Amino acid sequence: MTDDQFSRAARTYGDTVYRVAYHALKNSADAEDVMQTVLLKLYEYPREFESEEHLKHWLLRVAVNESRRLLRSFWRRRAVSLDEMRDGPAPDDRSKRELFQAVMALETKYRLAVYLYYYEGCSVNETAQAMRANPSTVQTWLYRARKLLRDALSEGEEKEETSYVPRPVP
Repeated sequence: MTDDQFSRAARTYGDTVYRVAYHALKNSADAEDVMQTVLLKLYEYPREFESEEHLKHWLLRVAVNESRRLLRSFWRRRAVSLDEMRDGPAPDDRSKRELFQAVMALETKYRLAVYLYYYEGCSVNETAQAMRANPSTVQTWLYRARKLLRDALSEGEEKEETSYVPRPVP
């Protein structure tokens, strides 16, 4: 891979790799580390890619693998997360913030499947390839994630509706 090809790929897919890692890890510093590792592996990759699609799928696959490797690391299991939300939607857009928080509260496999399918526009097969799962498994994960999100968001609406109880006027 030439320096120009690498620069173009890094500009085109760097943000995507970061977002995949962020959704897996819920931490911007770790996501940046994964992005750097993935880009380094891309730079050192000895063969040419068949197409732009092949490059994108390779990057997504490596990003998922590196995120999983970091999640399994000794340090990550022993450290306490600080719940960084600075990369989330602006606080003034309440519905987007609630959806973002609900998605980030999902289990990793659901969160990654939702992100790749809905935000990156990957098909079920592409998502399955990136996550090294069967397409039917990914469909099940998406179904369960939608149900969990529906329940979490409707629960929030119910709490909001019942939180205001008028007091009688004396």
